[in-house]
Amino acid sequence: MDPHLRALEAEAIAILRESRARFERPVLLYSIGKDSSVLYHLAKKAFAPTRLPMPLMHVDTTYKFSEMVAFRDALAARDGLDLIVTTNTDALGEGMNPFDYDASTYTAAMKTEPLRNAIDEHRFDVAIGGARRDEERSRAKERVFSLREPGHVWNPRNQPPEFFGLYNTLLEPGATMRCFPLSNWTELDVWRYILAEDIPVVPLYFAKPRPVIRRNGQLIMVEDDRLPLRPDETVETRTIRFRTLGCYPLTAAVESEATDVPAIIRELLEARTSERIGRVIDHVGSSMEDKKREGYF
Repeated sequence: MDPHLRALEAEAIAILRESRARFERPVLLYSIGKDSSVLYHLAKKAFAPTRLPMPLMHVDTTYKFSEMVAFRDALAARDGLDLIVTTNTDALGEGMNPFDYDASTYTAAMKTEPLRNAIDEHRFDVAIGGARRDEERSRAKERVFSLREPGHVWNPRNQPPEFFGLYNTLLEPGATMRCFPLSNWTELDVWRYILAEDIPVVPLYFAKPRPVIRRNGQLIMVEDDRLPLRPDETVETRTIRFRTLGCYPLTAAVESEATDVPAIIRELLEARTSERIGRVIDHVGSSMEDKKREGYF
C-alpha cells in the first residue's frame, strides 16, 4: 500500500475502535457490496486477534442478487460470524415488491423500516456502515459520527462539528448514532485497497456475459423469472458488470470488459460518473436526502 491508502486504513481502524470504545451495543451493517467487504476487512484488522466484538446485520429485501446472498452465507459460515438478517415480512405478506410499487415506497418499506425496527429491537446505539461522501450529494453532508435523533430522524442541520478528527459521540435519550469509517474514501480508493489486501468481493463486480433488458436507458439484469418484461422488452446477452449492488430490479449494470480488479481500476481512472448512477432509487420519487431523513442509510 502507498502512504495514501495506509492513512485511510489507519483512520478507518481508529474510527472503528472509537465506535467500540464509546458505545455499548455497536452493529456493523453489511450490504454485501464492495464497501461492506472493505469495512468488514478493516474491522477484523481493528480488533485482531480477538473475535469481532459486534454482530453484522444485513437488511434482506429478498430481491438481492442470488450471488450476493450466496457470498454472504459463505462468508458467515467461513468466519463463524454473528450475522443478523432482518426482513420486513409484514410488507412482503401484503405484496410489497419493486415492480408494482415506486422505488421510494419500496425502499421505505423494505429497507428503511426494517433497519429502524432492528436497531430498536436489538437496542443498538451505533450502526456502522460503509457509505462514502463521494457517492452522492446528501451523503457528503454526513459526519463520520452522524447523529440520529429519536425516531431515527437525520437532521443535516443538527450535526456536531468534527474538527481535527475529534468526534462528538454523546447521545441524548432515544437517539442513536450512524458511523461511517469510509467517509473520506473514494470508489477508486476502495478498489485499490481491495487489490492491495486481496479482499474477496461478489463476482457480479467483474465483467461477464449476462442476460439483460434495456429499461429507461439502463441495463437491468434478468436475475430470475420474477422480473416482468414489458411488451417492448427483449432479453439479450451483454458483457456487463456492476459498479454498485442492491436489489436486482433497481440496480443497473454497465457494459465493461473489466474481468479483474486491475482492469476495474483502469476503467475507473477514465470514469466521470458516480457508481450510484446505476441505483434507480436515487433518481426517482423522493430525494436521497428525504429518504435519509426518514432513517435510510
